Amino acid sequence: MSLIEQAAKRLEELRRAGAETREASEPPTSHSDDAPRAERIPTPEAVVRGLAAAQAAGRESTSRSHKLDAASAARPLTADREQVRVEIDLERLKARGFVTPDAPKSQIADEFRVIKRPIIRNARRVPGQTIRNGNLVMVTSALPREGKTFTAVNLALSMAMEIDTTVLLVDGDVAHPELPNILGTPRAPGLLELLTNDDLKVSDAIVQTNIDNLSVLPAGAHHRRATELLASEQMATVLRELASSYSDRIVIFDSPPLLPTTEARTLAAHMGQIVMVVAADSTRQHAVNLALETIEDCEIVLMMLNKADKTDVGTYYGYYADDEPR
Repeated sequence: MSLIEQAAKRLEELRRAGAETREASEPPTSHSDDAPRAERIPTPEAVVRGLAAAQAAGRESTSRSHKLDAASAARPLTADREQVRVEIDLERLKARGFVTPDAPKSQIADEFRVIKRPIIRNARRVPGQTIRNGNLVMVTSALPREGKTFTAVNLALSMAMEIDTTVLLVDGDVAHPELPNILGTPRAPGLLELLTNDDLKVSDAIVQTNIDNLSVLPAGAHHRRATELLASEQMATVLRELASSYSDRIVIFDSPPLLPTTEARTLAAHMGQIVMVVAADSTRQHAVNLALETIEDCEIVLMMLNKADKTDVGTYYGYYADDEPR
């Protein structure tokens, strides 16, 4: 329909309604009550001008809307999260028997210096070394309550004291995470969110700490399909990123025990090194053998005796602990 036809139609509608409308282009003027009504009804030309102005305004509004839509599309779907940082209570850790940077001369610190050395050596990428994912280290046990979380945290804390090593401690025990209780870190977002949310980056989930060279990846919120998620291709992708992001990074997984769960067995397939914690005078050899049989495709499995009454390592290093440095 042309502008003239639209104007004529509009004019007829106004006449039928008995509306009194001034021309849009004329300033308002006073009219006496006897002024003919026809003089106050807009002419077709005025309606044409009004319609043309309205169409132009509509086009401008549409153009602005399109520009806004384009600007919105150009923005990322999710803004980068502000990286979380927690202050770990070192005095509380020390009181609970953990290694702390401010107490480098202690029996527990000396023992983990010995334990960490071959693990660090295996994790280093040197020419001729063919250990796949050597810097991915899983700490586990055959059964619960053997001290695997205690070992994983101490191993991470001890390694973080190295000059040229950064450590990422991953709470892989997604069913029963202990790191929030020990270190005060949040539970989520974490590993499980990285496996279910494509918009979440690894760096968004990692928690920084007040201990130099130590960061933590929480377990994430409880998920009923955790085992399937840990076995997914997305998990393999996340692990590749964790292993390759930094050449000096060692990633330590606190995993569930091997026998009562399947999550640990799934994780073990991706690891370069596994530390099997065995409780002294508690774990039966049969249970240890069964647990070892569940581990597949991992070249290096190290055994660590925990809860022993006495170790020669602490006695030896303790002999020098009180000496002044020379």
